[in-house]
Amino acid sequence: MATIATAGFTGFGDTDFDSMSVPGLEGRMEAIIANVRPKLHAIGDSLTPVIGKLTGQDTYAHVAKHARRSVNPPADTWVAWSPSARGYKAFPHFQIGIWSTHLFMQFAIIYECPNKTAFAEKAKRELASIRASIPPSYIWSKDHMVPTGSVHSDLSDDELAALFERLGSMKAAELTCGIHIQRGDPLLSNGEKLLNKAESVFETLLPLYRMAQA
Repeated sequence: MATIATAGFTGFGDTDFDSMSVPGLEGRMEAIIANVRPKLHAIGDSLTPVIGKLTGQDTYAHVAKHARRSVNPPADTWVAWSPSARGYKAFPHFQIGIWSTHLFMQFAIIYECPNKTAFAEKAKRELASIRASIPPSYIWSKDHMVPTGSVHSDLSDDELAALFERLGSMKAAELTCGIHIQRGDPLLSNGEKLLNKAESVFETLLPLYRMAQA
């Protein structure tokens, strides 16, 4: 594994996680902008060439702005990578983000992605290979707005297939898969090790990413 340029990223600490529970939209956004967003930009800069090399695509980092919010503060915030400079929601993508409780690193295909039905059909056909290639501790989620999900090893083949079926048949359905690193884990405070972990996670998830290409 090649050394990743950290772009000044030193990891996450209590101030970053506390930012995600500041009361009110204005207060939380001020905390995110001051504390968390610069780190997401640094992660984006560091991992863009890494992800580009993994995927073989031009890759652009997009840090969430939460610009449409007018009342409710964001419960999480993130950086996502896609092959488009204009945005990421219409593409299968990788993302790293933070809740008040944990950091996540995951593959995501959300409702704006036009080829999610095709991915769902491929995933159902490749169920056995997905079962084998995804590590037991990885977490699947059908709603990126909920901080919890289903552990891969806890899902039966039927339950895993049902996630793919739902993704393909429901217009608003989405699916993510990846890891959660709980607040307080020493890994979070080491920027270099955390970036190396992200590279490893995204490499593990690369078969899903490739399966999701039109």
